Amino acid sequence: MKRLGGELDIKAVRVFSNWIYSKISQKSPSLAHMASQNMDPAAAGASAAALKGSESGNNMTKGSVSKRLQQELMTLMMSGDKGISAFPESDNLFKWVGTIDGAQGTVYEGLRYRLSLDFPAGYPYQAPRVRFVTPCFHPNVDDQGFICLDILKDKWSALYDVRSILLSIQSLLGEPNNESPLNTTAAEMWENQDAYKSHLHTTFQK
Repeated sequence: MKRLGGELDIKAVRVFSNWIYSKISQKSPSLAHMASQNMDPAAAGASAAALKGSESGNNMTKGSVSKRLQQELMTLMMSGDKGISAFPESDNLFKWVGTIDGAQGTVYEGLRYRLSLDFPAGYPYQAPRVRFVTPCFHPNVDDQGFICLDILKDKWSALYDVRSILLSIQSLLGEPNNESPLNTTAAEMWENQDAYKSHLHTTFQK
């Protein structure tokens, strides 16, 4: 390049830079874009690889959860347990709709309740979100349908599955924990089973 008075000819540098940029653009448009943005190609490549790896990991996690839920569905269908059932809602394997029939010999006998089960990406290491869709008058169920049940909270274990959840809720209907009620009216009324049953069946909404 020419030097003028000991200084680099800026115009010549610009011409040379533009020529290099045009050659890069012809060979690799992506490299040209990186150059125009002052991006380090190695750093950009590492960033893209990390993003791709993260997406791949998420897909693998989602796939393993889906496989687990498919196995649980088969187990539930083959169990033959009376009064409980659950199936995925449409094509979404992470959202299920379940049903529970009140067990024989309890005040809930003859009543059927619908529930929703939402499974997190961390399942089975994180508990699903379960609530009654059918309004349920019960000491351990609030007015939003959420359930006070230890295995859905701090006592949750990856060993539990949909079947054990439904059986536990079915058992809870007939054997509430009145020491930590969400519905104090139901807890107080529980002592008088005749009055409780009368109120329950009168107010039940299918």
